[in-house]
Amino acid sequence: MRLTTKGRYAVTAMLDLALHKDQGPVSLSDISSRQEISLSYLEQLFSKLRRSSLVSSVRGPGGGYELNRASDDIYIAQIIDAVDESLDTTKCQGAGDCQGGETCLTHYLWSDLSKQIHVFLEGISLADLVARNEVKNISQNQDERQIAVTDISEALAI
Repeated sequence: MRLTTKGRYAVTAMLDLALHKDQGPVSLSDISSRQEISLSYLEQLFSKLRRSSLVSSVRGPGGGYELNRASDDIYIAQIIDAVDESLDTTKCQGAGDCQGGETCLTHYLWSDLSKQIHVFLEGISLADLVARNEVKNISQNQDERQIAVTDISEALAI
């Protein structure tokens, strides 16, 4: 499977946004800090997520990003598709020219697997992930770490 960093980071950032949606708009710098994803990379991803109407931006003080619809109506496959990520498991990227310009013996096996992965991810919403206890625990640990770093930074600034 060829799910690259782009797809993984997009899903991670969207899950972070879903976990913190009750706090109002979430800044990309907060997501960057919690998830250790470069801010400039997040800006690129959120531009694509906004064009796909998965998120909306809020300008001004206290601004950031919000989910554009309920987390139970945003599916992982939609996020991956929005950032132009491929879930292709074929060697030829689905072109069918796997073996010297011809279709290889296992092309349709890998093509079917790609479709099954996409179908699987179409059935998992952000709300499904938010509801998982492991995800809640990890998020809580990240939030506590971020608070501690902020406290230290503020103490050093004094």
